[in-house]
Amino acid sequence: MAELLNEVIAQGGTTAMTAPVTGIDLRDWMRTPKSIWHVAECGAEDESGALLGFQWVEPHPQHGESVAQIASFARVGRTGIGTGSALFEATRAACARAGYFWINAEIRADNEGGLIYYQSRGFETYGHIRGYRLGDGSTVDKVLKRYDL
Repeated sequence: MAELLNEVIAQGGTTAMTAPVTGIDLRDWMRTPKSIWHVAECGAEDESGALLGFQWVEPHPQHGESVAQIASFARVGRTGIGTGSALFEATRAACARAGYFWINAEIRADNEGGLIYYQSRGFETYGHIRGYRLGDGSTVDKVLKRYDL
């Protein structure tokens, strides 16, 4: 998972993350209480079991325990094949079972694919963050979207 995420980070333009992550980082994130993680692998037609993407939620740091903050990552060059749809269906159902009321997504305003993805899942825009400072010092705008459970 760290390898896939680092590929996305290195490509740039779709995530607010700018520094590489390690497997230890991901394990630490997985220990966050009430976090939920899902992975997508190649299926029966491709028995490689290669990781296609992953998605996770955790309690939103400002909105509290009833709001899930979502992050979604697909392998570079492997988008548009249904991975995101399958991941979100699993995440949505798990969030409802876990007692979340809604899911928050913060998407870079220049990430057209991410904006389309969340819109197609039924997320609605409710705000913006202007001039969000990334770890490398650059700034981007973010679009805030929510999905009510």
